[in-house]
Amino acid sequence: MIIQNVGNKIRQVGGAGRVGSGGTDSLRIRNKNEDSITISFRYLDSTGTYKLDSSVSDFTRRFPIPADYIYLGNTGNAAKSVLFSPQFNAGFNPGFKAFDIYTWKLDKARFFNTTRPYSELNYQLASRAEQIIEILHTQNLKPNWNVLFQYRLISAPGFFKNQKTNHNNYLLSSLYQSKNKRYKNYVVLLGNKLQSSENGGIIDTVDYLNNPNSAYDDRFNIPTKLGGDEGFTSNFFSTKITTGNKYSLFTAVIRQQYDFGRKDSVVTDSTVIPLFYPRLRFEHTFKLEQNKYIYQDYIGDSVYYQTYYDTLLRKSRDTFILRERWQIISNDFSIYQFPDAKNLRQFIKAGLTIQNFSGEFPASKKSFYNVFGHAEYRNQTRNQQWDIEANGNLYFTGLNSGDFDAAISLQRQLGNKIGYFKVGFENTNRTPYFFFDNRSSFYLQKTVTDFKKENNTHLFASYFLPSFKFRLTGHYYLLTNYTYLKNYYQLQQESTLFNVLQVAIEKTFRIGKHWNWHADVYFQQPVGSAPINVPVIFTRNRIAYEGNLGFKNLDIALGAEVKYRSPYKADGYSPVLGQFFYQDSVTIDNQLPDIAAYVHFRIKPFKAFVRAENLNTARAANGFGFTRNNLTAPGYALPGLQIRIGIYWNFVN
Repeated sequence: MIIQNVGNKIRQVGGAGRVGSGGTDSLRIRNKNEDSITISFRYLDSTGTYKLDSSVSDFTRRFPIPADYIYLGNTGNAAKSVLFSPQFNAGFNPGFKAFDIYTWKLDKARFFNTTRPYSELNYQLASRAEQIIEILHTQNLKPNWNVLFQYRLISAPGFFKNQKTNHNNYLLSSLYQSKNKRYKNYVVLLGNKLQSSENGGIIDTVDYLNNPNSAYDDRFNIPTKLGGDEGFTSNFFSTKITTGNKYSLFTAVIRQQYDFGRKDSVVTDSTVIPLFYPRLRFEHTFKLEQNKYIYQDYIGDSVYYQTYYDTLLRKSRDTFILRERWQIISNDFSIYQFPDAKNLRQFIKAGLTIQNFSGEFPASKKSFYNVFGHAEYRNQTRNQQWDIEANGNLYFTGLNSGDFDAAISLQRQLGNKIGYFKVGFENTNRTPYFFFDNRSSFYLQKTVTDFKKENNTHLFASYFLPSFKFRLTGHYYLLTNYTYLKNYYQLQQESTLFNVLQVAIEKTFRIGKHWNWHADVYFQQPVGSAPINVPVIFTRNRIAYEGNLGFKNLDIALGAEVKYRSPYKADGYSPVLGQFFYQDSVTIDNQLPDIAAYVHFRIKPFKAFVRAENLNTARAANGFGFTRNNLTAPGYALPGLQIRIGIYWNFVN
């Protein structure tokens, strides 16, 4: 049903564009949805709705690796942010986080509402046969029932040996609301299948990356520590991983809500439009998670595992496999109260979650449980000047008994010319990741250590002035009993209190009629005996023409992007555990920043991205080539010149 304003009256427009169900052509009112679409979406726990992003200025909004992340040389390999950001969620977590950016997560599952079926077809092609394919389709089966299907494939053979990745993500979501608006039903089926080969890093980055032998200009010929001499293949249907990590993550959610409140209606000439203002809501959420983590090496080098993991294999080449599987069943019961029935963005929520989970290991199976309570208060005022959010979780009993997390933030609109100001605080007391538990298959150290709970505190403030295109953000972290990995497999805990200060400045400078300079600068500094190493300065700069070049339907951004990390002792990487680890001996000092040139444009529903990345790798030594590879971690380098083309097309059916 479509409602249109006609003068001071509200009328119902039928599917053929007629008023009511028995109108004539003389009463026909133009239906704007005949040749356009109205579409919005929300997230599972969001209080507002969002529109689709049609901008083309920032490619990282459509690429799986964020701008502040480093990765191990190939799209799909392990990655981490250069900005310090500790864990603030209490409760159980296996701890395998190095591939998180390639997963679709429950809190980002979208529930659409659309007047017409809507589809997207996205395709990216890059050098060395890298491909990213993504499709999306959503439609309202009924005015009060929407369904969504989304799929993505990331396939990248890699520039270096034994880097092949193949990731698959899929999402099914459904949102149904009863006609009387009292009942809502959310359904999510979410899957992530991640496969990444591991090469253990280049044997010697100095010798091989700068070797005058022209054979090594093809970086695939450089020997690596793991994986043998497996040949190059660009077939994305071939998913065989001989040496590497394979994660399979599945989540199913059913959420049901029933509201009590006050009924109302709007009476028009032709129909009665029902309205409903909730005051009390009861909610039940069922969640099933089935997660499997495997590291496998079918041609394991006994010298490598003896050297780096103090693990003996039976013969010089032998199979080495670690695996564990988790099944987690959660039932949550919550109650909402809405103080202002006409403002659903103000509510008080309280609930109890019962969590039963089991872990399967090669020699045993363990069962656990958790019972925790949670509470939340939200108030985004109707004048949108105040936005208050407070929430917390407390684990009463079970494996993670005594864990808690609490957070509060306050945002105030100071005025159109003054901007926005936000302050916040969060604190968590949490059990270390489960791979710090000696029952885990990935616990490789010989001694058993009883790790204490971590306690992390975070204070932050942000000021945003839209008219000046300026944002200033500050973060202050205070950490006790910080847990970390050292020397590939050794588990450590820092009992001494230490802190980290982080300041970010984001500003867009107008340097011409259509020319803009987008500058992001981050400063961060640990204080005390902190077992963390981060670049003191990280900056990203984009200088680009952004306009239409005189064409009415064209939106274009063309320019250059420069990213720089100051020298620092970057974390090493442990392929067996799939974890980055603290090291204090090798400094990563790249002579040049990462440089890319790009042309991004949009013509109505069509968007295209053409990029030349890693231009900084050009050099004339021993013949011109793109061989000045920047390092991201000890033993790992970014590729040379990479041409990337992306096409994004949406359809209204």
